[in-house]
Amino acid sequence: MLEIKDLHVSYGGIRALRGVSLEVPDGKIVTLIGANGAGKSTLLRTITGLVKAESGSIRWDGKELRGKSIDRIIGEGIAMSPEGRRVFTDLTVLENLKMGAYLRRDKAEIELDVNWVYELFPRLKERSWQLAGTLSGGEQQMLAVGRALMSRPKLMMLDEPSLGLAPLVVQDIFSIIREINRQGVTVLLIEQNANMALKIADLAYVLETGNITLSGTGAELLANESVKEAYLGKRR
Repeated sequence: MLEIKDLHVSYGGIRALRGVSLEVPDGKIVTLIGANGAGKSTLLRTITGLVKAESGSIRWDGKELRGKSIDRIIGEGIAMSPEGRRVFTDLTVLENLKMGAYLRRDKAEIELDVNWVYELFPRLKERSWQLAGTLSGGEQQMLAVGRALMSRPKLMMLDEPSLGLAPLVVQDIFSIIREINRQGVTVLLIEQNANMALKIADLAYVLETGNITLSGTGAELLANESVKEAYLGKRR
C-alpha cells in the first residue's frame, strides 16, 4: 500500500500541496481528479522523487520513500507514465520499451515482458521497428504505458493518459488500464476525463488548490452533485 500523510510541497514560495493525505491500497485503481493547477502532477512527481517535499511522509509497503533517489524508488516497484508521453522520438518502439527496463539485468525475463507488452498493445508489435516520433498520439501513449510496465512495477502511476486523444483511442487506453490492474498492478491515475476515471476507480479523491477536499469510491463521487457540477459538465 502507498500511504501519503500530511505532504507539503512548495515551488518558489507557492504552496503546491498543503498537507495532502491519501492511501492507494494494493490491487486497486485509485484516481485523483481536479482542475489544472490543483497539484495533481506535483503529487506524482513528488512520489517518484522528481520534486522534493518540505514535510510529510510517503510510505510504500511500510518503507519511507521521501528522500530516496529516483532509481531507488523505481527499484521499489513504482513506475510513472508521465503527462505528455515523453517517448524517445529518435528511438524505435522496441528500444523505447527496453529503456523502461534499464535497471533490470534479467535479459530473458525482459524479452518475456516485451512480449507481454505486445500482447497488451498489438499495435506496438506491428510498429516495433518504427521510430517513436513517427507514431500517432495514441500509439505514443500506448508506448509510454508499455515502457513504464517494463520495469515490472507493483504500482503504476499514470498522468493524464487520455490527454489529446480521440474518443475511440481513449476507450482503448482505459480498457488497457483495467487489464493492467486485473493482472495484479496497482494503479494511481490522474485524469482530466473525470467521468471515465471515476467509472473504473475503486477509490477516488478530489484535489483542489493543493488540498484533498473529497474522497470516496468511484461510484460515490460519480453520484456526488458537487463533483457532477465541477467535473462532469452537469448542472443542477
